[in-house]
Amino acid sequence: MGRGKNIKKAYDSFDIDKNYTLKEAISLIKELKYSKFDETFELAINLGVDPRHADQNIRGAVSMPNGLGKTVKVLAFCQGENESVAKEAGADYVGGEDLMKKIQGGWIDFERVVATPDMMRVVGRLGKVLGPRGMMPTPKTGTVTKNIGEAIKELKAGKVQFKVDKKGVLHAPVGKVSFTVEKLEENIMTLVDLIKKMKPTSAKGTYIKKFTVSSTMGPGIKVDTMEFK
Repeated sequence: MGRGKNIKKAYDSFDIDKNYTLKEAISLIKELKYSKFDETFELAINLGVDPRHADQNIRGAVSMPNGLGKTVKVLAFCQGENESVAKEAGADYVGGEDLMKKIQGGWIDFERVVATPDMMRVVGRLGKVLGPRGMMPTPKTGTVTKNIGEAIKELKAGKVQFKVDKKGVLHAPVGKVSFTVEKLEENIMTLVDLIKKMKPTSAKGTYIKKFTVSSTMGPGIKVDTMEFK
């Protein structure tokens, strides 16, 4: 069966207009999986915020209690003693100006970036490359820190960085489709609980407006937002 037929079959297997409970939606995603690889389980949350206002530009990081089911490639900008600390913590790439120039040349073989504060003069020159990809280190997500070893270990263990886009939509990976329903639910609620705590006082109306879960290749399934009130 071709991919197009697989997608059609998946969409025919559930009610596209229905809002499911979180547990039902997770179970459906697992049932509808048709690819041969272990897909990433993802969520998209439409928040009632205007990211143009600094206090409503929701962003942060959270460690998933059950990890993400994959090894994240981490690049560390540091120097001196911190280089050996970063390598021992599991960083895949460690350096400074050399890595900055390599990235400027088009190399992007990594998924997360951490830096010590003294290296931000170097990292700052990569804003146009790392910013749009959501990989720019910031103190707010714990990726600009003097304790670079701990930051690397957290990312390797399944720490997720999140940020709303210009339309107020937040996308985040929360595990693998092979995870049990319970583990996926626990990961999702860990992220949701933090996002709820981050609600800006200036945000009016409904905060969690729309909630969708999906897998890498599968359809998006709507979740009843009343579950998160």
